[in-house]
Amino acid sequence: MTDSAPTFHPPAADMQSHDDRLAIDTIRTLAMDAVQKANSGHPGTPMALAPVAYALWRDVLRTDPACPDWPNRDRFVLSVGHASMLLYAVLHLAGVEEIDADGAKTGKPAVSLADIEQFRQLDSKTPGHPEYRMTTGVETTTGPLGQGVANSVGMAMAEQSLAAHFNRDEFPLFDHNVYALCGDGDMMEGVSGEAASLAGHLRLSNLCWIYDSNTISIEGSTQIAFTEDVGARFAAYGWQVLHVDDANDLPALHAAFARFRETTDRPTLIIVRSVIGWGSPRAGSAKAHGEPLGEDGVRATKAAYGWPQDKAFYVPDGVKEAFSGAIDARGRPLREAWEGMVERYRAVYPALAKELDLLRGGRLPEGWQDALPSFPADAKGMASREAGGKVLNALAPHVPALIGGAADLSPSTKTEITGAPSFSPEDRAGRNLHFGVREHAMGAIANGMALSYLRPYTATFLVFADYMRAPIRLAAIMEVPTVFVFTHDSIGVGEDGPTHQPIEHLATLRAIPGLDTIRPGDANEVAVAWRLALESTHTPTALILSRQAIPTLDREELTSAEGVARGAYVLADCPGAGDADPEVILIGTGSELPLAVEAWRSLCDEGVRARVVSMPSWYRFEKQDAAWRESVLPRAVRARVVVEQAGSLGWDRYVGMDGAMVTMSTFGASAPLAKLQEKFGFTRDNVVKLAHEAIAKSR
Repeated sequence: MTDSAPTFHPPAADMQSHDDRLAIDTIRTLAMDAVQKANSGHPGTPMALAPVAYALWRDVLRTDPACPDWPNRDRFVLSVGHASMLLYAVLHLAGVEEIDADGAKTGKPAVSLADIEQFRQLDSKTPGHPEYRMTTGVETTTGPLGQGVANSVGMAMAEQSLAAHFNRDEFPLFDHNVYALCGDGDMMEGVSGEAASLAGHLRLSNLCWIYDSNTISIEGSTQIAFTEDVGARFAAYGWQVLHVDDANDLPALHAAFARFRETTDRPTLIIVRSVIGWGSPRAGSAKAHGEPLGEDGVRATKAAYGWPQDKAFYVPDGVKEAFSGAIDARGRPLREAWEGMVERYRAVYPALAKELDLLRGGRLPEGWQDALPSFPADAKGMASREAGGKVLNALAPHVPALIGGAADLSPSTKTEITGAPSFSPEDRAGRNLHFGVREHAMGAIANGMALSYLRPYTATFLVFADYMRAPIRLAAIMEVPTVFVFTHDSIGVGEDGPTHQPIEHLATLRAIPGLDTIRPGDANEVAVAWRLALESTHTPTALILSRQAIPTLDREELTSAEGVARGAYVLADCPGAGDADPEVILIGTGSELPLAVEAWRSLCDEGVRARVVSMPSWYRFEKQDAAWRESVLPRAVRARVVVEQAGSLGWDRYVGMDGAMVTMSTFGASAPLAKLQEKFGFTRDNVVKLAHEAIAKSR
C-alpha cells in the first residue's frame, strides 16, 4: 500500500441523503479532530465506519438516550476498541445522558464536546479504548481485540436466559438484540473463533456481528498474514453471512439489519467492505490506522468532504437534534411501554417481579446465605473441589441468577448444578453451561453475562488459567463479579506430570489488581469462600481448589473459618501461650494448611510457642487495617515458614529475610502425590526442621 490518495468519490445520491451525509461527516471529523489534538489514536476506522454506526444507531438500535441502563435495550459493543472515537462521537450526537454508579442521572451528557476535546487524556471520559463504568453508554471494556465480540456472545446468552426465566405470555420482558462491531484484528484473534463457534452451536439468533473488512492492519495489507475466507468460516460455524459491498451504502446496510432481525435460527455476520481513512490523503493505507492524519491531512480531508477547514470539533446546526431525535422517537416509547408492562407484570407475577428488581440492583435474594453448608471435622476430609460442588449445589436453588459451567471439565471440577438442565438451543432455561474446550472464550463470555445481570461462574484446571488471563484481567478492570473456579491446583495432580501441575499460576493471579484469589484450606473455608464470591458486587473471584482430599479441620479446637473474610487469620496458637508472641509462625494455604497444622502440633509438643496462620486471600488481607495485620503477623516475630505447593514469588513479603518457604522452585514430575510431596519437602518433619532454623536465624 502507498500513502497516495485514491480518487475520492462521494457516495451516490441513492446511498445517502444530504442530511445523512452531514451527520456521517460530523462523526468522521470529530474523530479526526480528536485524534489530531491528542496527537495519538486511530482515526481511519471511525472515518470508514461512520455510516455503519449512523445507520445502526439512528434507524435500528432500540435504546433510550434518557435511560441508558434500560434493561431491555439493544446492546452495542465496539469490539474494535481502538476506534473509540466512533463510539464517543455517536454517544455525543445521540444525546445519551450520564448516570452514576447507582443509576441516578447526574444532569450531564455521557460525552460532551468538551469530553471529546479531552480524548485520550488522563481522567477524561474519552480514554483511548472504551471503559465500562467510566463512560455511560459503554457496555463493556474492549481492550485486547476479540474480547468484545466474545463478551457479546455472553450478552446474547444472558438475554436468552433472562427471557426463558422471566418472560410470560403477553409479557416479553426480554427480547433485545446484541450488536458487535469488529474488524480484521478481532477475526485474527483465536478467542473470536472460539466464541463464534459456540454462538453458532447455540443458534443465538439475537446476535449480530458487523465485520469491517477493510483489509488493513498496522503492518500493511492483511494479505501479508490473513487471507482466509471469513464468510465461509462463519457459514461453517452455522452463522447467516450477509455482505455489504460499500460501507457508505445506507440502503444495503438497512437491508442487512432487516435480514438479521427476521432471522430466528442462527446468529448473523454482516461483512462490510470499507476504506480505512475514507476521503483522506491516507485512505486505504496502513498509516490511516494508528496515526493522526496531520494538520495538512485533516484540512485536505475536510476539503474533500466540503467541510469548513478551519473549524475543529464542528457540529453543524441541526445534526445533533436530528440524530438524537430519531433515536429518542423510537427508543423512548419502547422503553415507556416496557416499564408499563413491568408494572402490569408486577401485579400478575409479584415474586418474579421482585426477583427482577433484585437483579437490576445487583442484589441476591434475602436469606440465601442460610443455605450455606457446614462440614464436621474429618481426618480424611474431601477434596476442596468436592466441597465446592456441595456448596454450589446447596446455594444454587436460592440464587436463581447463578449460572455457569466448565471448559468440558465439569465432572472433574464438580461444578455442575445437579438436576438443572443444560443451556442449549432447545432449552434456554438451562443453568449448566457447556463451553467446550474453549477456556479463553469461556472467560470472556462469562464477563458478558455478568454485564447482563447474571452471576456467572466458569471452571477449569488451574494450569489453564494461562488461557484465560485476558478476560480475568478485564473482569477486574470492569469490576464485575465473575467467579472463576480453578481446580487441580498443585502437584496433587500427580501422575499427569509437570504440564498439568500449576507452579507459577497462583502468583500470576495474585498479581492482578482487583481480583480476589482465594485458596481455601478445608471444606469450611470453601463454604465461606463461595459466600464471599457471591457477596461481591464489584470484585471478580478466583477460587483455587484441590483435586486431592484435604482433612476437614476441627473448628472446635481451631478458630472459625469465618476468618477467610479477612484474608488471613490466626488458626491456632499453642495452648498456654497466653498473650506472649509466638516464637514461629507457620503460614499455610489450600491443601498445605493441614500440613502446617501437623507441624504446629509437633512444635507445640516440643514446647515451642508456634502459631498457624491460614492465609487463603492476599487480596483481602492487604485490605485489612494495620491493627488486624499486626495481630495476625506481628512484626516482632521474624521466624516464619510458609507452606504452599506453588512458586515462591511474592511470599517474601510475608516471611521476611529470616523466614523459610516450602514451595515449588522447579517444575514437578510424573509421580504419585506422596512421592512428589516427599521429593519437594512437603512433609511435617521438613516444616518442623525449617521452623527451628528460622527461630535460630531470627535470634
